[in-house]
Amino acid sequence: MPRMRYVIMQQDQELLFVEMPEEYAYQLSALNLRLNKEIDKLTAENVPGLPRAVAECEALELLREEHHLESGLAYINRLEQAFASIKEEHYPLISLLTEIRALQAQLEQWYEEEEERVQ
Repeated sequence: MPRMRYVIMQQDQELLFVEMPEEYAYQLSALNLRLNKEIDKLTAENVPGLPRAVAECEALELLREEHHLESGLAYINRLEQAFASIKEEHYPLISLLTEIRALQAQLEQWYEEEEERVQ
């Protein structure tokens, strides 16, 4: 069984819990910090809201029904769609999308390899 880490994010008063393969959790946290640093430079009108990574942990047990765990790939796919919908073709959007898509490709490969290993 693969080792997973959990990235806890906060957007306004809502918490998000993202399950990541252990070796990619830091990349998600670093990407989130970079996105939050650069998002104010975007001049488009339809810039999505972005949660802030607040913690990482090795074990997580959710105790409230309203909270749910989201896979890292599902989260990064949602993030990519949100940023791809922005109508802007300048820095930093292109750079940010490149970083999102790089992590997305790594996660897709990881999940494919993991599925093959299990079968």
